Amino acid sequence: MSLDAVLAQIDDDLDAAIERLMSLLRIPSISTDPAYAKDCQSAADWLVADLASMGVDAETRSTPGHPMVVGHVGEGKPHLLFYGHYDVQPVDPLDLWNRDPFDPAIEDTDSGPVLRGRGTADDKGQLMTFVEACRAWKAVNGTWPCKISFIFEGEEESGSPSLVPFLKANAEELSEPDLALICDTGLFDKDTPAITTMLRGLLGEEVTITGPDIDLHSGMYGGPARNPIRVLSKMIASLHDETGRVTVPGFYDGVPELSDELRAQWDALGFDDASFLGDVGLSLPAGEDGRSVLEMIWARPTCEANGINGGYTGDGFKTVLPAKASAKISFRLVGTQDPLKIRSAFREMMTNALPSDCKIEFKDHGASPASVMSTENPAFEKARVALSDEWPKPAAFIGGGGSIPIAGHFKNILGLDSMLIGFGLDDDLIHSPNEKYDVRSFQKGIRSWARVLAAVTKD
Repeated sequence: MSLDAVLAQIDDDLDAAIERLMSLLRIPSISTDPAYAKDCQSAADWLVADLASMGVDAETRSTPGHPMVVGHVGEGKPHLLFYGHYDVQPVDPLDLWNRDPFDPAIEDTDSGPVLRGRGTADDKGQLMTFVEACRAWKAVNGTWPCKISFIFEGEEESGSPSLVPFLKANAEELSEPDLALICDTGLFDKDTPAITTMLRGLLGEEVTITGPDIDLHSGMYGGPARNPIRVLSKMIASLHDETGRVTVPGFYDGVPELSDELRAQWDALGFDDASFLGDVGLSLPAGEDGRSVLEMIWARPTCEANGINGGYTGDGFKTVLPAKASAKISFRLVGTQDPLKIRSAFREMMTNALPSDCKIEFKDHGASPASVMSTENPAFEKARVALSDEWPKPAAFIGGGGSIPIAGHFKNILGLDSMLIGFGLDDDLIHSPNEKYDVRSFQKGIRSWARVLAAVTKD
């Protein structure tokens, strides 16, 4: 195996790789709109044909929704499972695009050439970085670095309704790999690669307080009548103490502290708290006292009110005491926090705070635990070093503020840890008009995967 020869092949074949990506990008595989069902099938068929052209035993597998693409090739250890998704977000509002979203092109920008079009960064461009790395490896060596399985989903942008049933139905086949690879994340910054090893879980709750039978005139009833807005506001305010800690009983059970090694990696990233907040018109960190902004985003749990509704909110003014008030509350979870225990504790806390003459109702909006990948697996450090060799700055193990459910599904259903490596940037405008993917990200992403394959398959 000659890694240098593989990297040279990637560079020499870049124009052809971009054209292959363009061909995939031209397929409007919007999963949320039934009008594009045939296009989703076409994208799946395109991927099967592309994998087959490299010798991969690939096929589409039917689901109640859009098809899965599954392929297997090679032999030896480790057995790697690569995941990506070929469906894309809708393009609305169309009038804000500078070009046809499904007529991709390379555009010159102040920061270099970019690929412009829907799906360039999320996730077709990212998906193809791994495919192109495999293509170059096979072209140079005539063999595969190890056994590799591929699974490409067509419903990620519409909530993945078919994914869990598919994984469960095919668990025997898909649980054979030793490690899952996911390319649906980003660089820490344009020069710093990252491996995401922790993703926060999510718990959603909606609480409704009912007081009087009907809306009341505040001049007649203001004072003696319970106001559900006032009751609910007090409840929401009680969810945090003066230091920013969440007060739900048992909330911090299972929340780990950062290791000294990981804290040092994060400190070395040079994250600018002031710039991060200043970009959205803020200046002072909120949240828990004594915690850095990065730590709060990646490694600490949160409780936030996402919406409040009650009374009259239209134009003008209406002096009313509402019969009902409601709020939507979300909890971002880390470590081994149990979302169902937190839900029970939250509801008990709210119910105990309910005054007389009021009723309370709850509605759940999902509950998923955090995903934490163990970096004790030697493959993680090998991959981190490999990425550091490709990019100007050393790679780091980082956290993710949001959730990527597939990583949790791989762990819970297939028993696989996931290595999340991506090459997107914050300004890629995913889900928005004028989505783009830097050509540099695409090229160095392919080279990065080649380096990772070489590193994790080396004895």
